[in-house]
Amino acid sequence: MPSDPRILLVDDDFHLAASLADWLRDVGFDVDTARDFNEAKSCLAERSFELIITDLRLGDQDGFDLVRYASKHHTETAVLVMTGYATPDTAVEAVRAGAFDLLTKPVIDDELLLAIDRAINHHQIEKENESLRQQLDRRAGLENILSHDYRMLKIFDVIDSVADAKASILITGENGTGKSMIARAIHNRSARRGGPFVEVACGALPDNLLESELFGHVAGAYTGAHSDRKGKFELADGGTLFLDEIGTATPVMQVKLLRVLQEFQFEPLGGMETRKADTRVILATNDHLETAVSQGTFRQDLYYRINVVNIVLPSLRERPGDIPLLVDHFLREAAEAASREVESFTRDALNALQSYAWPGNVRQLENVVERAVLLSSGKNLGLEDLPPEVLGNAMATSANGVQHTGMGIGFGQTAPETEASHGPIVSCMAGQSLKDALEAPEREIILQSLRRHNWNRVATADELEINRTTLYKKMKRLGLDDPRLQYAM
Repeated sequence: MPSDPRILLVDDDFHLAASLADWLRDVGFDVDTARDFNEAKSCLAERSFELIITDLRLGDQDGFDLVRYASKHHTETAVLVMTGYATPDTAVEAVRAGAFDLLTKPVIDDELLLAIDRAINHHQIEKENESLRQQLDRRAGLENILSHDYRMLKIFDVIDSVADAKASILITGENGTGKSMIARAIHNRSARRGGPFVEVACGALPDNLLESELFGHVAGAYTGAHSDRKGKFELADGGTLFLDEIGTATPVMQVKLLRVLQEFQFEPLGGMETRKADTRVILATNDHLETAVSQGTFRQDLYYRINVVNIVLPSLRERPGDIPLLVDHFLREAAEAASREVESFTRDALNALQSYAWPGNVRQLENVVERAVLLSSGKNLGLEDLPPEVLGNAMATSANGVQHTGMGIGFGQTAPETEASHGPIVSCMAGQSLKDALEAPEREIILQSLRRHNWNRVATADELEINRTTLYKKMKRLGLDDPRLQYAM
């Protein structure tokens, strides 16, 4: 039991309440008293209590009102009822209203102390269990999103911040970056996690079928519609609707989406009845909607409606440090699914995976790992187990054993100045500026050095042969000054 537990004693009999309060203080409790519901509410507003002990008859007020009020607005406080007019039905009603137990007056001292002890401890256990449930929910929400990259860590913070908001969320990023997983994580970490999560690929359906899919239809709305059918907005009522590929929506569909996102009202296809749905909407696209707005192919008002919170997912080539983590995860999953004894990729193979540009992002990486597991004959997977497109950017080895990759030269090594040595680098840089192409390997080299030296910046600067001021500036520019990275090992 907490030290000096705080008890609010509520009874309209002033002398009885004062006497009982004095006795409770003598045995070690911190006690406040109130005569009725209104005084009790005032006390609860001023400070917190571990327990409320209340009579059911509070003058012309009902003690059940206080029990229900505390159960709804002060869930951190247990409630114990004492009354001189108890019946079996009264006890059941009190428990249903939120009380832990009901005692009949006059109450024996030991009986009251035991009831107080049980009520406070039981309520404390319930709070701890709820905290554990929330931690499990939070872990479940992101358990399949593996990353140590600072960009993704910031996105995780955004997910926590917006999980319970009603505002629409727009997730943007290349194909295969995990937009659906982020949407599901937001749902799982929200108060709506007990409701449905419904996903619709907008680009996979023509306009009339998409309208029916989203809003439902009535019998006879079109050929083959033999009965009424609910749409995804209704099916996701109380939960989350995830609209993927929203950039493919036609102008007509954009108008209808704008209305439902503003008013959460719609009519089913072929029907006249207006329906409502309490649905949280998350949208995603790999298109540049700003460009579409400027070109007139995407409505500006709809863009501003859905772009309340924008989560931009980085491509896999922007976070090569996550590749070993993802490879290990996919390798274990694929080996278990295929019943293969596969332990790891060789260093050369892992370097090849990290040097590849991954146009298909995480989804492509997962497929490559699964392919390697299925086609391999040994426990360790090497370059020969990787597909040709990945080997095109694979590590080249010079005659003297110096290795260089499409992501740059390893620290402390010197690349021979030959035309062949620049091939992988040029391939990796295609379509991006020199500054952007060099930033990722520079960040990775500094990050690995920091980790080797347990984030000792002096030792890191010495190893990299730069002064500390230069290191600090580079860390700030590359996002390595985030203290959370020290714990994301």
